[in-house]
Amino acid sequence: MLELVDVRCGYGRAEVIHGVSVTVPTDGVAAVMGHNGAGKTTLLRAAVGLLPVKSGKVLLDGEDIGKMRPSARVKRGLAYVPQGQQSFGQLTTAENLQVVADGRKRGKALIDESLDLFPALRGLLTRRAGLLSGGQRQQLAIARALITEPRLMILDEPTEGIQPSVVAEIERTIVDLTARGGLSVLLVEQHIGFALQAAQRYYVLESGRVTSEGDGGAGSESTVRAAMAI
Repeated sequence: MLELVDVRCGYGRAEVIHGVSVTVPTDGVAAVMGHNGAGKTTLLRAAVGLLPVKSGKVLLDGEDIGKMRPSARVKRGLAYVPQGQQSFGQLTTAENLQVVADGRKRGKALIDESLDLFPALRGLLTRRAGLLSGGQRQQLAIARALITEPRLMILDEPTEGIQPSVVAEIERTIVDLTARGGLSVLLVEQHIGFALQAAQRYYVLESGRVTSEGDGGAGSESTVRAAMAI
């Protein structure tokens, strides 16, 4: 699905990512973990096209998309949910979803499908997004991304600062969606248990380099914690 091959990137002359390779399995999840400042968000920004790659390749289904604009990558099926539960705060929950659905042939059906995944949002459709809790805004952000019918969803810290019950719901949704087929996920996450439960492959970043990688699952938690020295 998505392959980052020996990617190097950064800001100005400062290189942050030093030859990182990550593979996202088709209809599966790859989790990238690491402490703050390890380069996780920088890597995602390179994958989605918000940051140019200095060297290496970004391959989607074998096609090098490293020179494409973010909009072109979106047309090829990428969706990006950045860190921070971002939404249009002055718009209602329904309006946040409708903005993305407008112009799509299955717009109404796509909104209904996204609400089926996050049923708590149905009771909040008339509430301004800026008044939602962090967990509710995160569900809204993911639901909005799903309306674009992505083949690859890139999630940056989806569980940051939200309550455990919502963390569990987001995990179930990710696992269910990838199990259905047609969706792969690149996940940056500090919640190790959540990441390993959802992922088939994991990567640990430290100072912009992969220091550990392997198969996901709860059995890998001790290895990941050792690699992160926690």
